[in-house]
Amino acid sequence: MDFLKRLFASSPRKDSSARPARPEDWSTVPSLQASELVAFGDEVSRLSVEFDIEALVVSHERWMPWLWQALGGQIDAQLRPDVIRDDRSSELGAWLHDAGRKALGHLPAYDLLLVRNRYFHLKAAELITLLEGGEQARAEHTFKQCEHASRQIVLLLKELKRGLARHAAPSQSRKPSLTAGG
Repeated sequence: MDFLKRLFASSPRKDSSARPARPEDWSTVPSLQASELVAFGDEVSRLSVEFDIEALVVSHERWMPWLWQALGGQIDAQLRPDVIRDDRSSELGAWLHDAGRKALGHLPAYDLLLVRNRYFHLKAAELITLLEGGEQARAEHTFKQCEHASRQIVLLLKELKRGLARHAAPSQSRKPSLTAGG
């Protein structure tokens, strides 16, 4: 970051003809600043997964307002029980069964998250089915189960994110994925 600040900082000049020396070849960086442009493969992967988790929390949290509206009588046409029942039908479920398994499958909270997500989808599908059948009281109870499962999912996602940081081995020798300056 300091490199970028120095690169774009305006420097006070006493003489307009006295310009700071700039390298002719901008594809290289002086060796003193090269370390600021190095990204380590493991760290980049971990950060990418952390960003994925943040986006998945936001994506998952959209479910509860949809279910609440359905409980209030405004059932979205996309909320079909046969689709909702499949836990891979959501962004979180699709991620958990693919990239998430690769990135987080080794962490203890992963399996619990997978099970909670399946349960959430089963209960959400049940909620819509109950509403379509006119069983409002049972639907309200099922909504509470969805709420509880949803809170657990968000907590587990956050625990997985913390687990990434704990499992990052700082003493491991890291190989840079991008080097600058030769």
